[in-house]
Amino acid sequence: MTGRVEGKVAFITGAARGQGRSHAITLAREGADIIAVDLCAQVGTVPYPMATPEDLAQTVKEVEAAGRRIVATVADVRDYDALKEALDDGVARLGRLDIVSANAGIVSYGTLAELPEQTWQDMIDVNLTGEWHAAKAAIPHLRAGGRGGSMILTSSELGLRAQPNAGHYTAAKHGVVGLMRTLALELAPDFIRVNSIHPTTVNTPMVMNSATDPVGGAGGHQQRRAVAGLGRVPLRDRDHAAGRRGVARQVTGAYGADLAPGL
Repeated sequence: MTGRVEGKVAFITGAARGQGRSHAITLAREGADIIAVDLCAQVGTVPYPMATPEDLAQTVKEVEAAGRRIVATVADVRDYDALKEALDDGVARLGRLDIVSANAGIVSYGTLAELPEQTWQDMIDVNLTGEWHAAKAAIPHLRAGGRGGSMILTSSELGLRAQPNAGHYTAAKHGVVGLMRTLALELAPDFIRVNSIHPTTVNTPMVMNSATDPVGGAGGHQQRRAVAGLGRVPLRDRDHAAGRRGVARQVTGAYGADLAPGL
């Protein structure tokens, strides 16, 4: 998608590492400035180490190496006011908003019959409410620009089917699909496209860690069974999975057209 986003500004949540960093770097290489946010802290119910301030600093370094500007803020997508403040500041400093990548997410495991209440709540708050917060904060800026725009919500293969031992994740990611479809209808009059992407297991720290390793990890049989079950159905449509276990840049590249307003 060479040059397709020249002069645009993209807002990316979960930008410190993994798919979020990949989106930020790729869009920067294609001409966009970046507004990046990440929690850069641990959520207590998440069984693997989450991103750090050092990870976010690395994203900044790589975007700047591509010759683009970046405004990076530590913010929690569960906190609407903090997220909105981070985005408002980024738009004030970079001058506009064209692209939204609501990418921040977590994963954890357990049967629905035994899942702790807090584990369920954290999943819904981050993976579903967090994406709504990102969209809600961005909509006024996209509308104010009068240029249309593109909004990409990161769902999952499990936004299209079910998987044992990951019911809370599955519920959240199915919810993202409903969110996407409703936003698409509500924002169509403003020429703002809204789509969801549905990766399978992607080689990022969220998946490739000792807690979720399906071979020899320390996370227990529920985690291993859940991760081992992903990627069995290679769905390929735009609103379907990006393929079997891949790398983050493949997810970015596969949906480049959706990330580029005006195409």
